[in-house]
Amino acid sequence: MTALPDTAARPGAAPAPGAGGAAPRRGRSTLRRALAYAGLSVVTVLVLVPFAWMLSSSLKRDNQVFTVPIQWIPQELRWSNFIEIWERIPLLTYLGNSAFLSVVITLLQVLTGSFAAYGFSKVRFPGRDALFLAYIATIAVPWQAYMVPQYIMMQQAELTDTYWSIILLQAFGAFGVFLMRQYYMSIPDDLCEAARIDGLSEYGIYWRIMLPLSKPALASLALLTFVNTWNDYMGPFIYLTSNELWTIQLGLRSFVGQYDAEYAMIMTGAVLSVLPIMVIFLFGQRYFIRGIATSGLK
Repeated sequence: MTALPDTAARPGAAPAPGAGGAAPRRGRSTLRRALAYAGLSVVTVLVLVPFAWMLSSSLKRDNQVFTVPIQWIPQELRWSNFIEIWERIPLLTYLGNSAFLSVVITLLQVLTGSFAAYGFSKVRFPGRDALFLAYIATIAVPWQAYMVPQYIMMQQAELTDTYWSIILLQAFGAFGVFLMRQYYMSIPDDLCEAARIDGLSEYGIYWRIMLPLSKPALASLALLTFVNTWNDYMGPFIYLTSNELWTIQLGLRSFVGQYDAEYAMIMTGAVLSVLPIMVIFLFGQRYFIRGIATSGLK
């Protein structure tokens, strides 16, 4: 007779160790993943609801914007709002002013933030850490606390109603220094030491080694700075009085009258002002996520 192999199943035999617990674990993992996706979907919908309402309102009349219940799809789509707004205000000028300020301030903040971060992370000098902490602590000071002194300084320098007042005040940022320093700390110091031994100056190390290695962090800082500058309202509102210098945020205020406001036109302008930000974010999303993930920010 041929003996049965040891691996043959026998009635009443105990299951292999761990075989019975694998299926419940897989089931719990699938359930957690499904709950996570469901939660993210709910959050996404909540975030997109205001944008959907803005787009819907841009295609309505003024008396239809605040109807209750909300009419998400208007009975009459007023595409003419997107044509009329160009005739009512110099929208192209406002968009150009916003683009100019955003690009210039972004370039300056990327340059100054990355350069200062290199000094705080790779150059050793007495009091470096204490100076860095003192500089970063300025983030906790609200802008309203020093808004009036800044305006007095710009007024005495005769820079009000010029772009210089906004550019000089926003060309430096403690957050950009913090972001870039966190990224630079992940780069080994051996690279800088080897470059110094080869005779490369500190400026050369910064320009030829640190900047090429920090493209994700630079992209993240550039994107955040551009969006903040583009959406800034209080800065241009305080320093810019001439209509030809207004940004898109100030231009939309033209539709706010003394007793009422043209909300449909305001929403139309808001949709047009959001489009450049959406395009820039879509192109820089990959670098933005990588830069945030590798700079120690949560």
